[in-house]
Amino acid sequence: MADQTTPKPDDRSDNVEKLQEMIHNTIENMERAEETLALSDSDETKRQVEEKNARRRESIEAMRMEVKDEARYQGQD
Repeated sequence: MADQTTPKPDDRSDNVEKLQEMIHNTIENMERAEETLALSDSDETKRQVEEKNARRRESIEAMRMEVKDEARYQGQD
């Protein structure tokens, strides 16, 4: 007989907290990258940092939208 396991229940109780921490960490990474950018003379490095920070801004916006969704979900409990 095969060993059957049941899936874990969907525990979304701390998703908002985790997302907020991810947003905070991403903002810190952007700030560090900006500091590096200020010290760099390399056009290539500047371009890379600017592109990466643009992607980070997009990620932050998506995470903020997900925080709102999670908050709505938790409000339905």
